[in-house]
Amino acid sequence: MAARLPVLIGVGQFTYRGDPGSSPSPTALLKIAAERAALDAGMGLAGLKAIEDLAVVGFTIDAPGSRRVFPHSKNPPASLARQIGAHPRWSVYSEMGGNTPQYLINTLAERIARGEADLALTVGCEFLGSAMKRMARGLPFDDWQEDEEQDPPQRIGDPRPGVTPYEARHGLNRPINIYPLFENALRARDGRSIPDHQRRMGELFSRFTQVAAQNPEAWFPVERSDEELVTVTQKNRMIGFPYPKLLNAIMEVDQSAAVLLASEEKARELGVPEEKWVYLHGCGDAADLWHPLERQDFHSSPAMRRTGQKALEMAGISLDRIDLFDLYSCFPVAVEIGAEELGLSLDDPRGLTVTGGLPYAGGPGNNYVMHSVAVMAEKLRQRPRVFGLVTGNGWYLTKQSTGIYSTERPTKPFEREDPAVLQREIDALPHPEIIEQPSGRGVVETYTVVHKREGPFLGIVVGRDEAGRRFAANTPADPDMLGAFEASEQVGRSGTVTQGPDGLNLFVPD
Repeated sequence: MAARLPVLIGVGQFTYRGDPGSSPSPTALLKIAAERAALDAGMGLAGLKAIEDLAVVGFTIDAPGSRRVFPHSKNPPASLARQIGAHPRWSVYSEMGGNTPQYLINTLAERIARGEADLALTVGCEFLGSAMKRMARGLPFDDWQEDEEQDPPQRIGDPRPGVTPYEARHGLNRPINIYPLFENALRARDGRSIPDHQRRMGELFSRFTQVAAQNPEAWFPVERSDEELVTVTQKNRMIGFPYPKLLNAIMEVDQSAAVLLASEEKARELGVPEEKWVYLHGCGDAADLWHPLERQDFHSSPAMRRTGQKALEMAGISLDRIDLFDLYSCFPVAVEIGAEELGLSLDDPRGLTVTGGLPYAGGPGNNYVMHSVAVMAEKLRQRPRVFGLVTGNGWYLTKQSTGIYSTERPTKPFEREDPAVLQREIDALPHPEIIEQPSGRGVVETYTVVHKREGPFLGIVVGRDEAGRRFAANTPADPDMLGAFEASEQVGRSGTVTQGPDGLNLFVPD
């Protein structure tokens, strides 16, 4: 057991705030984070050459169907390996999802426990901040070019798109359109008024900004009041009701983070001080019913609940033993549902973030949770034997990963249950029948109003027909109607659904 216990030995983060015309390339961002993790472990940069497993988090711009707008490596793991002089035996590049860093750590820890590797690196970055500025200013990308021809990388993770073509046609294909559906459903379930719920979201994320203000790597290290977060202004315009801009994750950042893992035996061989060691005590991975319209409802997440339970069971502890949390926080509802499924209150005195969250610490594409784990490891080193819990969420409250960490040494071997066991349980859950061409009477189950800079332009409704079948539809683009949708509760409102001339479902409220 001693030789095969996996342990986190080094973490590294980097935030670039300089001239976008001189910003590091994606591969350079990965290298900086990897080198910082090696230095943090005290093993020196040369130690990176001994890496046997290398897992790189997929870049947002490599999502299925995306065009190669910016030049970057066709095989990020191979490019990074060359830069650091490593020759990994196992090298992978992930599919999309904010759960990915925790999922990769869980996977690497399992490989170390099984004796398939002794030293592993997982790393990711996002570079949309400088990339978008370069494009807007007409700046070149010559310094980002990768000259060599490369074979495609081996991929890891679930490659399925997050929505069906039916959902996408009706606007359910972007986080800023879908997460508001969950938020409005949660508000309606709890019977809160719209003003009261806006205030609740502001109070929740105001506490997140307090943490971000103390985080040296935060993209926006600024403390903001609850009123400032939810008051719609020219600078804080509505994005997708009920979320003004300041309640949305910020993806246009330049950030990278890395985690080094090793067996205990390898950590000693490398001379990593034991006060640096942080153990993964428990973990869980699962996805909710895959497509949004398949969900049992829009205010819960069985996968969040069950991965949290699995991680606690594996760690052999209860929730009251956890002193530090970082709940995935792309939008308020991710935290609200995540806390509820774990059994936490939103004002838990232990706090719900160690970084400040995706809208304030930064939402670097699929790699935010690598920053969560890096900060968590640093805090746990300062508080020996305390436990911390990290959650990751991918797509649309779809893919969930949980990890429990502590410097306290586990008393049993690391044995990760096959995620397929839990997945079969969730896939068997009952869910509503879906109808793609509804006609007749219907009732709003949840909804949102999507905005451009000029104002509201699209209403999205998820409803049930008279047979209880779930449908997606849009509303007429009538400014008065869209305004009314934001002024008063629409969940439970009746109307008529038909097919419009463009073939899309059209819901007209009574």
